[in-house]
Amino acid sequence: MLEKKEHAYEKAVLVGLITKDQDEEKLREYMDELEFLAYTAGATVEKRFTQKMSQPDSRTFVGSGKAEEIRNYIKEHEIGTVIFDDELSPSQLKNLERELEVKILDRTNLILDIFAQRAQTSYARTQVELAQYEYLLPRLTRMWTHLERQRGGIGMRGPGETEIETDRRIIRDRISLLKEKLKTIDKQMSTQRQNRGKMVRVALVGYTNVGKSTLMNSLSKSEVFAENKLFATLDTTVRKVVIGNLPFLLTDTVGFIRKLPTQLVESFKSTLDEVREADLLIHVVDISHESFEDHIDSVNQILMEINAHQKPMIMVFNKIDAFAYEKKDEDDLTPSTRKNISLDEWKKTWMAKSKHPTVFISALTKENFPEMKKMIYDEVHKIHISRFPYNDFLFEYFEEEEEA
Repeated sequence: MLEKKEHAYEKAVLVGLITKDQDEEKLREYMDELEFLAYTAGATVEKRFTQKMSQPDSRTFVGSGKAEEIRNYIKEHEIGTVIFDDELSPSQLKNLERELEVKILDRTNLILDIFAQRAQTSYARTQVELAQYEYLLPRLTRMWTHLERQRGGIGMRGPGETEIETDRRIIRDRISLLKEKLKTIDKQMSTQRQNRGKMVRVALVGYTNVGKSTLMNSLSKSEVFAENKLFATLDTTVRKVVIGNLPFLLTDTVGFIRKLPTQLVESFKSTLDEVREADLLIHVVDISHESFEDHIDSVNQILMEINAHQKPMIMVFNKIDAFAYEKKDEDDLTPSTRKNISLDEWKKTWMAKSKHPTVFISALTKENFPEMKKMIYDEVHKIHISRFPYNDFLFEYFEEEEEA
C-alpha cells in the first residue's frame, strides 16, 4: 500500500494555460477549483501563473520563458510545490522536475493524493492504491528504485533487466493483485446489494462539495461525515429512510469533478455501481456556485459513461441560502451576464422546462424541505407500486407530520 502523505500546509503555485479550447474565463474557473483542491490536500497557494498558447508545449507544458519565470519565483519565495491544471505526460513531468528542482504535481496526481488522505475503509484504500499505481506506472523514474526491496531483489531480477524495469514489473504485479482483491470485494458488495431486499433504492449524485452528505444527514437523521472540502465522502454510505410511512434505502456516493482521472473512474467502479443499480437518482446541485451549469453537465457526462443517465431523477438545487447576484441598475445598458440573474429568473429558464421534478432548497436551513420530501415520496411511491401493486394501501404521505 502506498503510504498516506501527512500534510503540513505546503507553499505552492498553480500553472494553467489559455488555449483555443479553454478561454480565460474557463481557465479562471478551473484554477479556482484547483486552488480549492490544493487547500483540501494541505497546501496554500502563493501565486498563479497563466500563459496563452495554442497547445501545451510537448517538453515543459509551458513555454521556456514562462518556465524561467516560474523557476525564479519559486527560488525567491522558497516554494516547494508546483501544481499544473492539466495532466502532464511522463516526459513533461521529468523535464519539469529537472528544470524547476521542486515537487511537480498535476491535477490528476493532486486528486489521487486527496483520495489517499480521505480513504477510510480497506475497500476505499484499495481502490485509491490501484489508481495511484496505474498513474505512476508510465511515470517511473530512478526515484522509484526502492520498490525492488519489496520483492527481496536477489534472484528476482531477470537477465540484463535494469532497475527501472524491475520496478515496473513490481508495480504491474501489485496492480494485478489489487485488481483481484477488488474483484473479490465487488462480488461481496454485489451480494450485499442483492440482500437489501426489494426496497426502493435512491442514490444521491452530484458534483463534489454540493452538500450531498449534509442532505443525507438531514433526511436519514444520521451523522455522515460532511465538511466544506472537496471529496469529504469517499466511502459509500447507505441508510434506511422513511418519508410519510414509506421506507426506502438512501445512498451517499463519491462526488464527481471535472477532468476526473480515468484511473479513478475505473477503480471506483463498485462505488459507481451503487448509482448504476439505483431505482431513483437525486441530482444535487450547488446553485450558489457560478459554474453550476458546467457541474450539471459534468455529472450527466459521467452518468452517461456508466449507463445511468436514463434513470428517474429529481433535480435538487441546494444552497439557496448562499445564492447571490448583482442586480443591475435600470440605466445600465451593458449586456447582462450570469452574475446578474436572480434565483427567480433562473427558475424560469431551462429549469422550468426540465423533464425531471425540480426543487430549490437549503440543506443547511431546511428551507423548502417539506416540498422536497413530498417530491421524493411521490417518485419512490411510483416505483414501489409498480413493484408491489398489492400493498399500495399500506402507504400514505402525512404532510402535517413532515412539516412538524
